[in-house]
Amino acid sequence: MIHHPSPNFGPRRSGVLPDIIVLHYTAMATAEAALKRLCLPEAEVSAHYLIGRDGTTWHLVEEDQRAWHAGAGHWGGVEDVNSRSIGIELDNTGDCPFPEPQMAALEGLLPGILGRWQIPPERVIAHSDMAPLRKIDPGLRFDWRRLARLGLSVWPSPDAASQTPDELAFRSATTRFGYAPDLAHETRLDAFRRRFRPWATGPLDALDMAAITDLAARFPVDRGPART
Repeated sequence: MIHHPSPNFGPRRSGVLPDIIVLHYTAMATAEAALKRLCLPEAEVSAHYLIGRDGTTWHLVEEDQRAWHAGAGHWGGVEDVNSRSIGIELDNTGDCPFPEPQMAALEGLLPGILGRWQIPPERVIAHSDMAPLRKIDPGLRFDWRRLARLGLSVWPSPDAASQTPDELAFRSATTRFGYAPDLAHETRLDAFRRRFRPWATGPLDALDMAAITDLAARFPVDRGPART
């Protein structure tokens, strides 16, 4: 772990504690370029951690502080995601797999964060989950199932019962899971598939319904008051 403080942070608003982890990709050519930008005052962006393709991990902002990584968006009832989250940037342009050393470093980092802040694995989310109108990261090539196997995120049960495609039921289930309630159907379906069925195409189908019905039943989003 390399400590490389960024000046781009502030206090968490209203004294809330982090209860979400947001994963990103940098969309930059190198980790060093991303590190420079995340520490540039005029850029006004940062994250708590940056993980390079070789597994090198930089600690940029203390976990009890508010980094500037998420921007506008929602997850469940949370609107100020920056104040409620810890952001992890992964050195990747979005068009290639995430290397083994990088994934191993992420898998080494996440358990400590989850434990320190008592964050359940269903609240490890994609940037595209909470801001699907603006963001697509960490993208189609990120291995969410691998994290879920280690208890570091969640994945639909392979035994989930088939469901008849139903747009209203899909909207209700995705909202229960955490997606913003006002998203258009196409945006909602794209965001869900980007995370859980990355190569699926076409209209809503029975596999989409089975997956989200299972996830919404087992992992309904926490809409209670912010933890302080």
